[in-house]
Amino acid sequence: MADPGEDEIYSIMFSSLKHPVRRKILRMLGIKPMTFMEMVDELGVSTPHLTYHLESLGELVSKLDNGRYKLSSFGLATVNAMKGVEDARETEPNRRSLSLKWKTVIGALLIAVMLLASMAAIQLASENQLNTSVSKLSTANQQLTTEESFLTSGLGESRTLSFLENVTQIDTTNYTVSLGSAGNTMTYRTDFGGVVEQNIQYSLQNDAGSMTVEFRFRNGHFSRYELDMGESAPIFTQTQNTDVLQQAKNVLARYQAYSNDSYLTNMTSLINEVNATNLEPVQGNMKLEMTVSGSTITFFWMYTQNGIDFQAKGLEMVFQNNILTTMTDGYFLFTVGSTTLGTSQHQAIATAENYARTKLTWTIDGQTVSNFQVQDAPLSVELIPHPRTGSVALIPYWYVELSLTKTYSGGYNIAAIGIYADTGQVSDANLLVGSPET
Repeated sequence: MADPGEDEIYSIMFSSLKHPVRRKILRMLGIKPMTFMEMVDELGVSTPHLTYHLESLGELVSKLDNGRYKLSSFGLATVNAMKGVEDARETEPNRRSLSLKWKTVIGALLIAVMLLASMAAIQLASENQLNTSVSKLSTANQQLTTEESFLTSGLGESRTLSFLENVTQIDTTNYTVSLGSAGNTMTYRTDFGGVVEQNIQYSLQNDAGSMTVEFRFRNGHFSRYELDMGESAPIFTQTQNTDVLQQAKNVLARYQAYSNDSYLTNMTSLINEVNATNLEPVQGNMKLEMTVSGSTITFFWMYTQNGIDFQAKGLEMVFQNNILTTMTDGYFLFTVGSTTLGTSQHQAIATAENYARTKLTWTIDGQTVSNFQVQDAPLSVELIPHPRTGSVALIPYWYVELSLTKTYSGGYNIAAIGIYADTGQVSDANLLVGSPET
């Protein structure tokens, strides 16, 4: 007879693999442990949504004493299962023709636009009406052109493969490159004010094995690159520098040539100041943090003002064994909406504690629970500027995690409260499942 606990683990594993966000969380944590807000920034989801997905992951994810989340042994097994499924699928012929699909859709829309233009030419009697029609058609044509550029040239070989060859220097001629199992998707991020977000995954295969690379573009600009090497290391067009600091400088220089963004000049100046005694140089409103954790070394440039680090408006490179595995750029997209710190850390903790005791409600086992009592000392307090809904403008934001005095059904023993630091207003509040020792 099957062990009920084992059945539950399998159920969680399979339900996790169904959802792309949960698969993404598992992949991210497979690279390194991350804090709650780091995952929010990487995934671009709201804190309630991330809370929901973490709860759904159950025992696949655990929380460390330092507040970071990591994969459990079951989580690692799930990631390995994902790789196995993806590898098996990649051996099958890829019969999808994304470009043909979208050419058909766009062609149909263009025909519709032309028909509308013909009807308008016949029916419209006045110059004003004609101008209005032309304006509408121009807008529709512009939208079609924009969507086509995102779906083809914007994220086709001219952008993604160019990044691989010219920035990472992965030799694509040594691989069979095909669209990965996650495909090519486009969404309009209403939470970011209508930003067009494109996600595309490629599979790189040769006799030595397979690798997966994922790209994210926002408004046509590179936003994120992630490499899953699997069991084999990439083949490069050039010999890679064994000095990771020099390697980071080289990647930054190639990325500047690729994107031609002016802020990368300041980032180059900053990394040139890094040495054994200065791992966090600052110049004007930009700072660089270099962190080392085993074989993983991270370089993180970010905008800073009035003592507030706006991490989302930054550029991050993660190297594993001197190989660039993750690169994220949000500097071009996010703006600074406020630098006012109207609420101190002490006030934020007091606000969070009061909210948990008097206003926070949560449904547990079908019952509404409130009046949560918390431990005296918070688990963690982070100042991480966060956009308000429908904007890319970053606002100072306190994220406070409080230990509850009891563990509720389902393992809930943490209250997580988000507070905008300029107004002191509570933005969101959730219950989280902590590790048994929390």
